Amino acid sequence: MRTIDFDYHLPEELIADRPAPHREDSRMLVVHRSTGLIEHRKFTDLLEYVRPGDEFVMNNTKVVPARYFSNDGRIELVRASLHTDLLWKCLVRPGRKMKIGKTVAIGEAIGTVESIDEEGYRLIRFDRPVDEETYGRLALPHYMNRESDPDDKERYQTVYARHEGAIAAPTAGLHFTPEILEQIPHSFVTLHVGVGTFRPVKVDRIEEHHMHTESFVLPEETARRIAAAQRVVAVGTTSVRVLEHLAARNGLPLSPAAGETDIFIYPPYEYKIVDALLTNFHLPQSTLLMLVSALAGRELILEAYRQAVEQRYRFFSYGDCMLIL
Repeated sequence: MRTIDFDYHLPEELIADRPAPHREDSRMLVVHRSTGLIEHRKFTDLLEYVRPGDEFVMNNTKVVPARYFSNDGRIELVRASLHTDLLWKCLVRPGRKMKIGKTVAIGEAIGTVESIDEEGYRLIRFDRPVDEETYGRLALPHYMNRESDPDDKERYQTVYARHEGAIAAPTAGLHFTPEILEQIPHSFVTLHVGVGTFRPVKVDRIEEHHMHTESFVLPEETARRIAAAQRVVAVGTTSVRVLEHLAARNGLPLSPAAGETDIFIYPPYEYKIVDALLTNFHLPQSTLLMLVSALAGRELILEAYRQAVEQRYRFFSYGDCMLIL
């Protein structure tokens, strides 16, 4: 399939650069796959769609400060992964200034570029740990077009975030409050969302796209609850990636596991374990739009997005959500 087949028109003013006043103050577009019906509801209506035997599977990764600037402000580092406290894999801007052997100072720590891979990531070794609390910032998505602020420290994090390691939030979970969470049957996986989640598709044929790798954990209790469920509802595309990776690789029923996944889900992929999905709205021509299209069909998803634009939904990380049944 062609990347352009997953394009749609989005007015810039519909991109949410700030969260709603309250977590649950979101709209929810509901897509019924069996009939093609599209409903316009509120997120607080979610409980009306919960059935006996449902299991909501959520990603409890926790976002860490991943954006840093050199002391002189000339170099920006976005930490892609942490090999140790001293060895970082980073995206660096501008990259031309950070060749092998070059150094960067963040607070008292001095980092030296040890290697550069084919995708431009730098391995930087520091002489002492960098003070994250003082110098680290949240790496907000580029489309927000602003710096992070104190409000983001709370709101760009799910209420059930537990395990540190994500660069970006699993945004479908941002809508949940503790009160709503108490009313639905749920369990957790962990997938640490990396900078690759923002990587655009640069090839004409989607089959040629190279998907990024992210680490995950599926706990024993979650595997047990999924096996007993009548309907598995994934909360977010990151939860989908964990469940479908394991189902495709190891079969059913799922067993507890930890590892890495580079699964790329796009039509005509047939879902093996996920029956329904709660997700936010995704960028045009993105791998995540392809993932939801594999579940509901490209034409139905694009029609849902057309209606969302027409009804002036709020898009992307801090925006409204979609429930695919």
